[in-house]
Amino acid sequence: MTQQNNLKSDGGDDLISHDESGIQIYESFEDIGLKDNLLRGIYSLGYEKPSVIQQKAIKPFLEGGDLIAQSQSGTGKTATFVISVLESIIDGKGTQAIIIAHTRELALQIYNVTNSLNTYLKYGVALLTGGTSVNQNIEELRRTPEIVIATPGRLLDMLSKRKVNSSNIKYVVVDEADELLSSGFINQIYDIFRCLKDNDIQVALYSATMPKEFFDISKKMMKDPKKILVKTEELTLEGIKQFYINVERNEYKFDVLCDLYGLISVSQSIIYCNSKKMVNELSYNLTNKNFTVASIHSDMTQEERSRIVKNFRDGESRILISTDLLSRGIDVQQVSIVINYDVPSSIDNYIHRIGRSGRFGRKGVAINLITFTDISRLHDIEKFYSTVIEELPEGFMEFL
Repeated sequence: MTQQNNLKSDGGDDLISHDESGIQIYESFEDIGLKDNLLRGIYSLGYEKPSVIQQKAIKPFLEGGDLIAQSQSGTGKTATFVISVLESIIDGKGTQAIIIAHTRELALQIYNVTNSLNTYLKYGVALLTGGTSVNQNIEELRRTPEIVIATPGRLLDMLSKRKVNSSNIKYVVVDEADELLSSGFINQIYDIFRCLKDNDIQVALYSATMPKEFFDISKKMMKDPKKILVKTEELTLEGIKQFYINVERNEYKFDVLCDLYGLISVSQSIIYCNSKKMVNELSYNLTNKNFTVASIHSDMTQEERSRIVKNFRDGESRILISTDLLSRGIDVQQVSIVINYDVPSSIDNYIHRIGRSGRFGRKGVAINLITFTDISRLHDIEKFYSTVIEELPEGFMEFL
């Protein structure tokens, strides 16, 4: 736990403290100095006080300069940069901020959070993603929305065609930056920044995990960024109990999963698999066992994926099966249990997956189905996050 040294105001109230690296911590949204109509939006969503990342990272953004902020899934990271952008917007200046996300689902999630927080400010917000109508995107951009939320390919297309009025763009936010700065997207990101080369841009990168190579790439687009980083040993999500079941062999997994669901009384859960083939196979088998199941992976159209996520949020299915496509950015309030049918092949993805349960302070359970060949990988995860993943006890339902 980070130690804090309290600073007193003249009146004796605890207003601002500092963490051990000198970053100021603001204990309330009022202390940050936000617009009244932004505060109304925040409180209407039920936020009573800033989360840790919000206490540390909103004010540095508002003070200007580039920023790198790391915080795990489920801690209010999206609201952190959305609040920062909404506070920074100036009326009557046209499009001023771009928020980039690596998947359509994450972009839609950010769009929904932005609209909720923007209820009383009423700034224009446009969503540009692949799989949607280009003409509709162009029409939205004609209205010069203050904020554009986009996936890289569609954003680059609109910038290249000069459909985005970019003259007043000052803020570029990159969410899940470790993904966007990977080989699959990096050239598009560079091209986007080249389109904005004449602007005085403030860049902010956010992610739950930041591999070493991330910082090497970020140097090419940032100047002396402030860094607000969570230590590796602090990454395990507070409030989420982690367990494993040793099923010994892959062919035993399905029977164990069915037995597990015979014990679980929670409303909804997410199951993660490492391949689209396994997602389809598991969905077929569970449906044949009369479970209400939905599944999602990258081969589906944008329309299909959006519909499935919405229906799951609305409670039309009890189980959602996914590849790592959904492990970032999808907040489903009812989910209190995540099952890793396959242990993730990337250690970084582990925290993104289990972060779907116990969102923002709620309790949750993560269960890993492992074979003998997974034991060493599970130990690697424990070591990386300085955590303990225990064998599933008989009374595990008390943690839900």
